Amino acid sequence: MITVGTFNLNNLFSRFNFRGRIANLPNDDGGGIILSFGVNEFRARTFMGRLVRQKDPDATVEVARRIREVMDVDVLAVQEVEHIEILREFNRNHLNDMYDHVVLIEGNDSRLIDVGVLSKLPIGAITSFQTATHPEEPNGRVFSRDLLKVEIRNQNGRKLFNLYNTHLKSHFVPFNEDPVQGAIDANNRRRRQAETIATIISAQERANARYVLAGDMNDPPNSEFLAPMLTIDSQDLVNALENPTQTRPSKVETPGQGTGPQNDMWTHRFNPPGLDLPQYELLDQIWVSNALANRHGNPMIDRRRNHTGDGSDHDPAWIEIDL
Repeated sequence: MITVGTFNLNNLFSRFNFRGRIANLPNDDGGGIILSFGVNEFRARTFMGRLVRQKDPDATVEVARRIREVMDVDVLAVQEVEHIEILREFNRNHLNDMYDHVVLIEGNDSRLIDVGVLSKLPIGAITSFQTATHPEEPNGRVFSRDLLKVEIRNQNGRKLFNLYNTHLKSHFVPFNEDPVQGAIDANNRRRRQAETIATIISAQERANARYVLAGDMNDPPNSEFLAPMLTIDSQDLVNALENPTQTRPSKVETPGQGTGPQNDMWTHRFNPPGLDLPQYELLDQIWVSNALANRHGNPMIDRRRNHTGDGSDHDPAWIEIDL
């Protein structure tokens, strides 16, 4: 039995926090602020007018605890990691080197949040599709981050399955853009990403191949914008997180905020301004190919203890695969 999971680690950055005083934050195009200390200069990176900070140490410890003590999966797809060195450091110092193999390839995100894989099982070929394009915009890269393909093998070197990990376009619209058009553009990009994933997997995999598609899809499973990636070569992918078991019940909402989620199939809680009730969605997903349709089971979601999340605003999910 092999366990496979997905977890958005929520800004696992390694940036140092500088002590100092900045009178004014200049209009910045992403190049950062240069701070001068004697003969040396230090660059503190900013994004959209805010200083990019190291992940809070307490949050890092809590995320690691959930992975180490609750999930303990064989293969873990992760999102929102700054670079491979911080992922290696996280595995070494916070997970006690529980994973023998650490994978991350720098992607396209301007905030430098990448997708990666941690695995106890041997890894074969690693492929990044970050340069993929879509016919509607042939001159630009379609993926906001990446689609990462990792070959998972057993201890004897035999290939078990391919894992595809991705992090699709979010719903965020910058404050200086039209909110209606911005939402339309974000949805359309997510659709183009889903269509591209279907095209790539169709070209990479045989009809009876074993593969898993996981990651932060930034839309629920029934979204029309995700629909193109859920049918590959006329075969529907299987939502492996149907009817999950929670590690604890969902936290009760405060009075006036409704009764909470309608079911247990959610990993993200969002309380948008202007709306009375929080939204609960399964944004973090695990889909399996038709060849694994009867080989997966025991879907699990580690439920947060507070509404804002335990170290991340996403809850991790995982499944078992009988190979």
